[in-house]
Amino acid sequence: MYRYTPDEFDHERAHHQAVIQGVDDLDVKRIGNLGELAFEQFCREYLPVEMWEWMNEDAIRRCNPESFSAYDFEVFGYSVDVKSSRDVSAFLPESLVERDPDDDIVVMVWHRDNEDSLMLLGWERLETLQTKVETEEEYSGEAPEKLDHLAARPMNELIDLGPNTAHMNQKPENPFEPGDRVVKSGDDDPSVGVVIEVMPPEKNTGAFGQEMDGEAVRVAFPSSLDDGPGDWRTHHPAILASYCHDTDIKLWTYKHENLEFAPNPYVPGDKVFKTSHDDPDTAVVVESPGSTRGEDVTVAYLGAFDAEDVWASRLADHCEENGIKCYTYDCSEIEFEEST
Repeated sequence: MYRYTPDEFDHERAHHQAVIQGVDDLDVKRIGNLGELAFEQFCREYLPVEMWEWMNEDAIRRCNPESFSAYDFEVFGYSVDVKSSRDVSAFLPESLVERDPDDDIVVMVWHRDNEDSLMLLGWERLETLQTKVETEEEYSGEAPEKLDHLAARPMNELIDLGPNTAHMNQKPENPFEPGDRVVKSGDDDPSVGVVIEVMPPEKNTGAFGQEMDGEAVRVAFPSSLDDGPGDWRTHHPAILASYCHDTDIKLWTYKHENLEFAPNPYVPGDKVFKTSHDDPDTAVVVESPGSTRGEDVTVAYLGAFDAEDVWASRLADHCEENGIKCYTYDCSEIEFEEST
């Protein structure tokens, strides 16, 4: 068995995709999404990437509605359905056969009530479960009163269905997550970008269709995000890909090795606070050279004006034209205000 511990990004994506899918029971769909994320991690850790496919990968990564598929994964040519439940009776052979009789394999995932941990219990062929159900129906003796047999093979035996391969860890190596502020390495005049998508290692295709030697990271620039229909800063980083996809915001694809974290990540429109203040007021960045061009950040405190009515690109001019006092700090003296 394997334990999967979802992080904040997993929870946000699993829930938001369920909302976008428009299902009647959000809890069931969210747990189903988390179960698929758990099995995807197992596949990425132990199976050659050329021999498995996650049918809902794009939908969950971008929080879009799923395209119809009769199963969740294809592994070594077998159709695989992932069943996630808190109720162990859902993994009884008759329950599994009744719910999905046409798949080749079912993977069983149990979860805790608060969804902070999931257990990959095992897997079984549907034909084996069907035979067990039929045998039990014909069995004339009495079954144990307090014991039910859950037919499940160890997860590691799934590897034996494919060719002999070495242990294959294909987890992403790049250090970036959605929401990170980055700049292009080696650029003399770099612009701060926002990481929107960290692509799986096998999806290393650049803007013109060529495969890049490295992992792909998709970035949007704040100027484009500011021109969008909503306040992108209020969205959780995990669903920025969904926001950009739905609003046609242009993304740029870089090899992860060509990016680095921005030393000065602040751009006009960011809400910040000064860390040395005991009871800090919220300020908005009105001017910042960004990245490696300087460490000073100019801010105005929101008590002096309502920044919501001013375009980020015009904040500096607005403050000058209206006599709004601004303050300049080193970028190390401020931090981002958490979005509520």
